[in-house]
Amino acid sequence: MASKNIFPVTRFFQLLANDRKDLFYVYTFAIISGVVNLSLPLGIQAIIGLIMAGRVSNSWILLVAIVLIGILATGILQILQVQIIELIQQRIFARSAFEFAYRIPRIKTESVLYRHAPELVNRFFDTLTIQKGLPKILIDFVTAVLQIVFGLILLSFYHPFFVLYGIILLLLLFVIFYFTSPKGLRTSIEESNFKYEVAHWLEELARTMNTFKLAGKSTLPEGKADTLVTKYLKARKEHFRVVLFQFSNVVAFKFLVTGGLLILGGVLVINRELNLGQFVAAEIIIILIINSVEKIINNIETIYDVLTGLEKIGVVTDLPLEKDDGLCADDLPGVAPLALRADGLSYRFANEQNYTLKDISLDVPAGTKVALVGPSGSGKSTLMAAVAGLFHKIEGQISYEGIPLNNWDLESLRYMIGDNLVQEDLFHGTLLDNLTLGRPMPFPQVREAVEVVQLGRWIESLSHGYDTELQPLGKLLSRAVTRKILLARAIIHNPRLLLLEDFGQIQTQEQTNDIADYLTGKERPWTMIVSTKDPEMVQRCDVIWYMESGRIVDTCDWETAKTRTWFNEEFPTVPC
Repeated sequence: MASKNIFPVTRFFQLLANDRKDLFYVYTFAIISGVVNLSLPLGIQAIIGLIMAGRVSNSWILLVAIVLIGILATGILQILQVQIIELIQQRIFARSAFEFAYRIPRIKTESVLYRHAPELVNRFFDTLTIQKGLPKILIDFVTAVLQIVFGLILLSFYHPFFVLYGIILLLLLFVIFYFTSPKGLRTSIEESNFKYEVAHWLEELARTMNTFKLAGKSTLPEGKADTLVTKYLKARKEHFRVVLFQFSNVVAFKFLVTGGLLILGGVLVINRELNLGQFVAAEIIIILIINSVEKIINNIETIYDVLTGLEKIGVVTDLPLEKDDGLCADDLPGVAPLALRADGLSYRFANEQNYTLKDISLDVPAGTKVALVGPSGSGKSTLMAAVAGLFHKIEGQISYEGIPLNNWDLESLRYMIGDNLVQEDLFHGTLLDNLTLGRPMPFPQVREAVEVVQLGRWIESLSHGYDTELQPLGKLLSRAVTRKILLARAIIHNPRLLLLEDFGQIQTQEQTNDIADYLTGKERPWTMIVSTKDPEMVQRCDVIWYMESGRIVDTCDWETAKTRTWFNEEFPTVPC
């Protein structure tokens, strides 16, 4: 569900607020078109009166010309409306795409920890639903409502009784939709929820295709799909019952309008309160009203689809964003390594009772190289993510260069941090894009990072070199190449703080040692925290932190670490 309690109709008007000027023209054209359409019966009435006189006159020719000009003018106005609506549709798609692209990297991490972000982004496709439905609402539906209102008003001029009849019919139509629309919208949203659950399961099957392929006789793919589709169909039937009820009532409304006006008009003609020309004109108006009612019938489902689509898009756009103000790195002089400090740092995930990080205090002088070791589940990944500024609900304080995390502009802070965390991966794009992430930097700097991780020969072997298209998640690449690309990405912009998680043997031990020598060199422009079980990397670091149960329980150097009881568990192949 969306995190903000915004009613879908409110979302609809917010959507249109950006195009107020264009909508003004659309509705101006619609009103003019409606008035012209309803004036045509009056012209036809006058033409019939002249024809019944039995002669062709200038007045007859003039009236015919006026009626034809009215029809042509209405057509031109409709063309203009369609052009404006098309422009609005294009803007809606562009705005939706850019809003998603802007928001996704800035969504607060905690808000999607227990959700699959790619599945959430499927809601973008509801933009197409809105695009297709918008013309029917803005043109067909609104024009139909205006024609019904104007038609009943025009009929009231023929006889006072039509005034009361029109008011009663309009109130009846209002009552029908006022009491049934909320349920129709609720059932439409429930139907859409199950639709996305089905799509999510199919995506999961595609993502884990080989898992189920190698499982052999697994009935889970079809079985779970059957369960989800059954839920969808149940919700669909519930929604259809509401739509069918509204449809039936609108059909009854159409029957009452047609029958009532025909009977009433006939009685008035018999009683000589209407002449034949007025009766024919009234019947033309009735036909226009009936056509308008049919448009409303055909657009009921479209209205629900558009409002539901806006609610689904709101599932993403309502997610809270990270703050975008604060101190920028440009405000700090120099490019020296960052000093890092934490006091009383604790963190607990939303659905967990126990703290993952417990009252951690640390002080990392600028330029220090720290090795973070400890058993699985000790909190190393969470600590690295917290230092990278991914969490916002931490207890305690983290500061960089003596400036608390909350005072920093997060984008600027993260640009000073190079990281290779487990949350990161390759995406579909060129090799160069995967290395630079679109950040402007001179190519020699790119080449240097590539050479450091020893990817140069491999890139030379590619027919398209740096323009080679990589598949999502590094598909078709070896694990070693993927790790090298991610490591090059972390160091490519010469960060002031380097965070490396799960650093291990990259290809050969010799290559790993060479890279470790480079990363831990005193001349490097960064402070470094590296989570690793590789003894060659650990012994090159200045300090070792040993984590256990969410705490840093030991701080020492390599030689001292050999005397600790935990050393053999962490490095069983290294003699004490």
